[in-house]
Amino acid sequence: MSVIDVREVTKTYDTPQGPFTALRGVSLQTGPGEFLAVVGRSGSGKSTLINMITGIDRPTSGEVHVAGAAVHELDQRALAVWRGRNVGVVFQFFQLLPTLTVAENVMLPMDFCDSYPRAERRPRALELLERVGIAEQADKLPAALSGGQQQRAAIARALANDPPLLVADEPTGNLDSATAIEVLELFAGIAAGGTTVVMVTHGSEAGPYITSTVELADGAVSAHV
Repeated sequence: MSVIDVREVTKTYDTPQGPFTALRGVSLQTGPGEFLAVVGRSGSGKSTLINMITGIDRPTSGEVHVAGAAVHELDQRALAVWRGRNVGVVFQFFQLLPTLTVAENVMLPMDFCDSYPRAERRPRALELLERVGIAEQADKLPAALSGGQQQRAAIARALANDPPLLVADEPTGNLDSATAIEVLELFAGIAAGGTTVVMVTHGSEAGPYITSTVELADGAVSAHV
């Protein structure tokens, strides 16, 4: 069964210069435990495709099915609940709340979705921080961590509710090459555990770690290997 099933998705935006089509009839299927890289030049439609998969935006036509849900049919309230339980998102700039400790940041999705009993949330956060290799940073504020450590904390937060899908938008773009490889190895391990990982990337260093690649050009799939 596919975790992601995108069917003939087209997305057109109204702009002051007239209609702009960001995606053109894109179809994509991804199964459990795959590590998929989405590549292409700037403006090729990568971010728009990710926004379709995560329910941040809706297709003009076509269907988006993720983790058993028809995402394109959900209203905003249902989308928020669905996303909180089924999708973990990792950003290029980490997006950790600066006034909360690292452990508290990881607990946030559990608090939002009420997915674990309150007494279990901190132990789970510590377990996830151990998994990504920064358990000793749990009670520090994000500003005390290096960029690589902050990205690991963001990955732990994305895994808080044990989602079937992890989406990462340029997650290594703000890291040095050695730290980027460590993060890619971490994603590969997460995928090997059965979580589907989708990563938007410009870099070529992901090659040894991914299981498949979708290349976009001018809003259409130009290659899928």
